[in-house]
Amino acid sequence: MYTAEHHSIMQSIRRFLASEVDPFVDEWEAAEIFPAHELFKKMGRLGFLGITKPTEYGGLGLDFSYAVAAGEAMGYVRAQGVSMAAGVQTDMATPALAAFGSDELKREFLAPAIAGDVVVCIGVSEQGAGSDVASLQTHARRDGGDYLISGAKMWITNGTQADWICLLCNTSDGPMHKNKSLIIVPLKDKGQRAKGVAVQKIRKFGMWCSDTAQIFFDEVRVPVRHRIGAEGMGFIYQMKQFQEERLGAAARRLAAIQLIDETADYLRQRIAFGKPLLDNQFIQFKLAELKTELEALRGLVYMATQTYVSGGDVVELASMAKLKAGRLSREIAQWCMQFQGGMGYTWDNPVSRAYRDFRLCSIGGGADEVMMQVIAKQMGLTGSR
Repeated sequence: MYTAEHHSIMQSIRRFLASEVDPFVDEWEAAEIFPAHELFKKMGRLGFLGITKPTEYGGLGLDFSYAVAAGEAMGYVRAQGVSMAAGVQTDMATPALAAFGSDELKREFLAPAIAGDVVVCIGVSEQGAGSDVASLQTHARRDGGDYLISGAKMWITNGTQADWICLLCNTSDGPMHKNKSLIIVPLKDKGQRAKGVAVQKIRKFGMWCSDTAQIFFDEVRVPVRHRIGAEGMGFIYQMKQFQEERLGAAARRLAAIQLIDETADYLRQRIAFGKPLLDNQFIQFKLAELKTELEALRGLVYMATQTYVSGGDVVELASMAKLKAGRLSREIAQWCMQFQGGMGYTWDNPVSRAYRDFRLCSIGGGADEVMMQVIAKQMGLTGSR
């Protein structure tokens, strides 16, 4: 699927990670945060935050296959919290704005996000409405030319550092799939927390260097012009946005080949019972099987991407890719930890960090069970007797 131009972008990203990210990830993991404004500004200067975005707002104007290539390259970072945070900026919080936002809204909010002048986040999940998006309770009521927003959002990546949030909330009392809108809500005002906004950091099992928060809204006033597209279309826009998010997540997990290769290198050096552990046929066969599964996932991701770029429906394929990526990446991390033994179990070992970080892929952006539900629906299996 990749051309020389795709590979050039991927090489640039990997060079950037090697010089600007990987040397610092241990420090960021320990601090449970990385300097998103500083890092995103550097990424913005290199064009990494606007690969698919329109050129008139500072983007590169390339098709989504380049975003997948970038995601795959970002997956090689030594702490996946960084790649996830960048993915939120590029594949989760801004696609709907780029596709359906007004020119005024895009100039005010999209252009700075592409340039890396701001850090952004997406607000969909709530404490009682994660994968069940339609059940969210955060609401916005009209007050003249403004919305007054109240409610709370949970599991918000970039939440403590973000300048604005792309918020999905109820804007009417109509049917749950037709009563929601996406609204850009500033979280800061002149460097201070915006009036009515409160943020509480959440500690997690993995993705330590990525800050995650619960964000509360108490009658937060936002101009109606901050709404993306038509009122009541937010659920539809978000479902489309999910396809890019899920393909991006699956692409990042393709870099798990690095874990397999590094484990094989370690096992060549690790002598047990008079010979390298890699001489064990079971280990050889298991690593060969894992690589085969990973290459099958690669084919699925690339096929889904090409279908998406050509305008096809990828709800089923993107869900399959996301499901397979989550399950396979944690299986790879589990086996690589097992084969590295006590060294793999140590906290700072890359394999133990991957074990923690990869686990999220089967939960965030739609749990495995939701992906299977979507696939079953696409197969026409639901509702049958």
